[in-house]
Amino acid sequence: MVVGDIATGVDVAVIGGGPGGYVAAIRAAQTGKEVLLVEREALGGVCLNVGCIPSKALISVASLYHRLQGEAERGLVVDGARVDLEKLQAWKRGVVERLTGGVAQLCKGNDILVAMGTATFTGPNQIIVETAGGAEHYKFDQAIIATGSRPIELPAFPFDGRRILSSTDALALTELPEHLLVIGGGYIGLELGTVYAKLGSRVTVVEMMDQILPGSDPDLVQVVARKLRRLGVEVHLRTRAEGFEDDGRVARVRLTREAAGGKEETFTVEADRVLVSVGRRPNSESLGLDRAGVQVDERGFIPVDEQMRTNVPHIFAIGDVVGGAMLAHAASHEGIVAAEVIAGEPAAFEPAAIPAVIFTDPEIASVGLTEAQAEVQGYEVLVGRFPFAASGRALTTGESEGFVKVVADAASHVVLGVHIVGAGASDLISEGVLAVEMAARLEDLALTIHPHPTLPEAIMEAAEAALGRAIHVLLPKKR
Repeated sequence: MVVGDIATGVDVAVIGGGPGGYVAAIRAAQTGKEVLLVEREALGGVCLNVGCIPSKALISVASLYHRLQGEAERGLVVDGARVDLEKLQAWKRGVVERLTGGVAQLCKGNDILVAMGTATFTGPNQIIVETAGGAEHYKFDQAIIATGSRPIELPAFPFDGRRILSSTDALALTELPEHLLVIGGGYIGLELGTVYAKLGSRVTVVEMMDQILPGSDPDLVQVVARKLRRLGVEVHLRTRAEGFEDDGRVARVRLTREAAGGKEETFTVEADRVLVSVGRRPNSESLGLDRAGVQVDERGFIPVDEQMRTNVPHIFAIGDVVGGAMLAHAASHEGIVAAEVIAGEPAAFEPAAIPAVIFTDPEIASVGLTEAQAEVQGYEVLVGRFPFAASGRALTTGESEGFVKVVADAASHVVLGVHIVGAGASDLISEGVLAVEMAARLEDLALTIHPHPTLPEAIMEAAEAALGRAIHVLLPKKR
């Protein structure tokens, strides 16, 4: 390594080692490029370290614990079950370390130069990386920005890791909150709120919009809302969090909600922990992008084209920092596209649809157009639904809430969207993704023989329902 003001030259510099950055680095290395990967904190980024993976680890344990409390009806009686949060956190850390260690091995095996530090552009073809051992300078031919995003901090609720929590803080608690107030009824807030409700906390959710999970199909959201009520979660819609006072014991949070006649009323909720989960902002402001000539929009996102190029042709950007679908799987595919374009391949990020999964209880998984979106776009739609209450497999698992909804174009029968709410929705949606991506017709789903008894049969049955020939649900009688 050459240090000081003399720069080390590489073909590709990837800034950010999350699911977009490390995937891009590996694919670039596979094409024969000499690759530098810079990561500020830990390989794997937010997703592996303080996001997707640790949250799903907590969700799995909380769900198992909660189910054990209600299995007596099926003959499974468990006495004295309890959760040791410190052991749970240690197990979660083990899962994370195994995965991040795997990423490190993949980088090593692909001969990727990894620099742990903070990268800043010093020009259109050069960066400086501030590491624990000092500053390192690198020149590059091409660069990929994959710096991700971070939780939005509300001015009235600054994160302190003790009373006011970010999602990262909430994932690391070793003591169960007595009362957790969640500001923001989006997917992160509801996933974490559900975890602590199942573990025994009292949970209150505050959401400014008129439904939780804004933007999701209301039919699917209703199923989740019913389950939240059964879990004892209190939800306040059309409600704003204005501020709080900390008396050393609890936070007294001031809330304002719409009342009858369009008036507003203010009330107070006391909670020992407050989770603020109102969205994420891009990590772009400290990169020195102006010195590289890279443009950002008014919100800090980096505009790119379908090849993931910024306005500077040899600098690319992927993942949360470009906005759009701020999802790990989208970032990974964008990273592959950027690396292949750099290698001279005719790649582009042009998916027909990107799936989204919400790990609430029950889970929600969607791909493509909802019924309402399809109608707005001018389609005459066919809609088929199949409830898990009619699924033999769902009944045998004791989790029969929810349904599958298939949305198709009435004229061509092409599948426009698949939407699932129920246990295992996250695993079921990939069949719907393939159907939308390949422009499958309802007949393709209906005539594909699915194994019995399994949950994916519900997708086949929903397609048959849309075609008016369902077997296991009653169809409206013809007049």
